[in-house]
Amino acid sequence: MQIVINNPYRIVGILANSVEKDILKQKAKIKRFSEVGKEIASEYDFSFLPALNRSKDIIDKAFSDIEQNQDKVAYSLFWFTNLNSIDNTAIQHLISGNKEKALEIWEKLTEGKEVNAKNVSAFNNLGTLYLLNESKEKQKQGISAKIKLIESDSFKNFVHAVADETYTIDTNKQTEKFIDDLLLQYKSKYQAADTIDLFCNCNGMTQKYLSKKFTEEPIHKIETQIEQAKSKRIKDKCNALQYGTDLHKNTQKELTLLNSILGVTNLQYKMLVDNVAKEILQCSIDYFNESQEQKKNNDYLGEAMRLAKLADEIAINKITKDRIKDSINTLEEMKDRELSQAIEFLKSVKNAYETNKAKINRDVMLMPLGYNQTINWSKVNEMIEKSIDWNKVVELVKEIIPLQNIERIKLSEKHAKLTEFKLLVDFLFKKLNYSQKNSVNYLRYWQSSNTTSPSSGCYIATMAYGNYDHPQVMELREFRDNILSKNFVGKLFVRVYYRYSPMLVEKLQDRPKINKSIRHILDKFILLINRK
Repeated sequence: MQIVINNPYRIVGILANSVEKDILKQKAKIKRFSEVGKEIASEYDFSFLPALNRSKDIIDKAFSDIEQNQDKVAYSLFWFTNLNSIDNTAIQHLISGNKEKALEIWEKLTEGKEVNAKNVSAFNNLGTLYLLNESKEKQKQGISAKIKLIESDSFKNFVHAVADETYTIDTNKQTEKFIDDLLLQYKSKYQAADTIDLFCNCNGMTQKYLSKKFTEEPIHKIETQIEQAKSKRIKDKCNALQYGTDLHKNTQKELTLLNSILGVTNLQYKMLVDNVAKEILQCSIDYFNESQEQKKNNDYLGEAMRLAKLADEIAINKITKDRIKDSINTLEEMKDRELSQAIEFLKSVKNAYETNKAKINRDVMLMPLGYNQTINWSKVNEMIEKSIDWNKVVELVKEIIPLQNIERIKLSEKHAKLTEFKLLVDFLFKKLNYSQKNSVNYLRYWQSSNTTSPSSGCYIATMAYGNYDHPQVMELREFRDNILSKNFVGKLFVRVYYRYSPMLVEKLQDRPKINKSIRHILDKFILLINRK
């Protein structure tokens, strides 16, 4: 600890309780040594301490540092005093290099005892030796001994021994000064939490001052970060996502530190954390609203949701968390808005087609037939197909389900709804001609660009299991791709399957009992192919 190693009392070669006469005598001696070029040394250099650099400037500064009473007291708390015969014996052991014997002497005077006029110097001297120890536990004991000394009624005896008897001390200010001096020593050696831990054996006043010292700067930084994020967001909502992300990143270290010092139940900490969370949430909201207004094509909804979830992770107060959860729920609903809108539109097309089909079939069946007349079902089917203006449907598809919506639909986690969407798209594509299909081919995002089959999925399996990504459906797709597609018979089966399975799906998808039977058959088939 440099404040001990380079203590001005050590530099000038005296103990902290040296009277003014001794100080002047030592100054004169050093001057004489300096004039004749003689090396300056002292019996108080102590062999367990590193060597000193005693240049003229360093010595002059050391004498200057112990001129004022308040400085004498401050530096004496990091050096040794000799106030009685017991101290004298212990210090002689230090001079001879027997530090352990000196420790033993002073520990006997202090262990389990309160500070009094007889042991006041023992507390100081023992504390100094402990502060020089590499062990954190010993350093804790040294700090505790010094604080105990300063806050005792007998501290005035110590003060009068190292400074003028007329000098009075403010205990609270002296404690704060001692803590400040220690913090400077530990600043480069320990992290904040480790430094605070060194004072864990001290009383409430010390803890309160430490809390103030270690919280002022991070609180100010966090409040500044919040204000900066808010100011930037108001001016530029397009980049609110970045401002919210930066706020979260730039306050985590300080919030963690404050949590360790103040605790999660501290009102000031809770308020500060919630203010960070509120600003992050507002960045999320403003970014989403601005992106939606500008009709951006990126996944701004997902990005806004991720930012809102960051706010939810750090928020503490129930009111704040409830507000964040409401925003997340709103975004969740909007996340599948495009999917729901697409399904609703495609279902309306299919329903219109089914209604027309039923009406035309009913009308045909009610038509009177002459002798030997039969119904031309080919023409009836042609009428049914033409009952819908598919060109108009394609135009509406491009308007209601544009390409950017597909990018968001793909991100949905509602597997049942995705399966429904895919089946409706497949129905639509059965009704479109080649040119019309090409115009809206982006709807079939789950197919690769070189796929020529009606679907890369398994219609009947998807219908039976209710999920395009069901493990059993994936097994069947793997069997199709790795086995059936490798030989002529398999390829022929796949071609026939994709030709007729959509029609079966259309007739069977609302028949739960039949779907259950199909699942049972497919489960057995999958077990069979897995055994091979």
